[in-house]
Amino acid sequence: MSTVPPRSPIHRRVDELAQPPRREFHFDPLLALAAIGLVVCSLVVLGVATRDDVPGQPHYFLYRQAAYALVGLILMVVVARIDYSRLRELKYGLYTSMIALILLVVAVGTTTRGSRRSFSLPFFSLQPSELGKLLLILALSAFLVDRTRRIGDRDTTSRIMLAALFPAALVMLQPDLGTGLVYAVIGVAVLFVAGTNWRHFAALGALAATAIVLTVVAAPAVGVPVLKGYQVDRLTAFLNPSENPRSQGYQQNQSRIAIGSGEKTGRGPQKATQTRLNFLPEHHTDFVFAVVGEAFGFLGAAVLLSLYALLIWRSLRIVPMAKNLYGALIAGGISAMLMFQVFVNVGMTVGIMPITGIPLPLVSYGGSSVIVTFLAIGLLQSIHVQGRLTSGPKVQGLL
Repeated sequence: MSTVPPRSPIHRRVDELAQPPRREFHFDPLLALAAIGLVVCSLVVLGVATRDDVPGQPHYFLYRQAAYALVGLILMVVVARIDYSRLRELKYGLYTSMIALILLVVAVGTTTRGSRRSFSLPFFSLQPSELGKLLLILALSAFLVDRTRRIGDRDTTSRIMLAALFPAALVMLQPDLGTGLVYAVIGVAVLFVAGTNWRHFAALGALAATAIVLTVVAAPAVGVPVLKGYQVDRLTAFLNPSENPRSQGYQQNQSRIAIGSGEKTGRGPQKATQTRLNFLPEHHTDFVFAVVGEAFGFLGAAVLLSLYALLIWRSLRIVPMAKNLYGALIAGGISAMLMFQVFVNVGMTVGIMPITGIPLPLVSYGGSSVIVTFLAIGLLQSIHVQGRLTSGPKVQGLL
């Protein structure tokens, strides 16, 4: 009877290294910690801001936001365990689905405050334009990978920006100017990560400036208004905040008052009168950062912004770690999306940006925004996992 000779320690070590590492140990813990920390902040702030919003249900928004976050966390873990590279083959389906959903909501969506942006479902309202941000990143990244050898061509830049601006225009028809701008930023971001020539960005900047002049100045001058009346009022209030503080400038003025009254450590939940007495509009969605400033002061705002800094830092760190260009483009697009939303939302609450209705990721109330942001973080984790697996230890040198 033959016997198998015992394996030497060096061969046993080779066998151990040859085994694929378990993916769960390659998750980015700081990225997950930042996301969970932001959700905890959201629940605390919503508990303060919405206690009196629904009579008889002081925790209505709090419980719903917690449910959205739980669903998002589960989806994040699921997506993180999927090889994101497989999504590249679905680029046309993803892009077509995005356009179809946006057109469908324009046609049969629920109208709220003059805007048609969502579908009413049994448990929450689905906003296709939020999901469209992620679908656009996946599709544009795949389109760029297919043109790797022609990334420096003007034709490539034109195609990518047209593919981004077409759904952006459809979203603006809802009307939703803020989300449309996010779509445009995503297009610029993936081009930047791909290494597009700086001259192309200069040309895009010139075209953007021309479009703004035509939209805001030239078109209204000849009797062809492009923007809605309330959008013009918001821009007017941003440029001249003290001209009419009781109408156009009301929202930003109340937001600045709330943030300023919080001082260093905040007025506390009970004394946050701007929020509790409803002087601060949309305090659970667009102006949730002002609630943080009033109730928890500079200290609370610093903690929240530190968590965003951690989230964005870990997101950007994943870009060079990606195992392929597709992963790097996705990570770059998601990072730009998060940075732009945080900058614009916080900026409009302190008066340095016009009001555009962009939510504060993972903090503003809303099922679509929270779940889509967690899906995006799940993709970042997937890119991180795959990058770590492909850069694992080599065994050839041991033999």
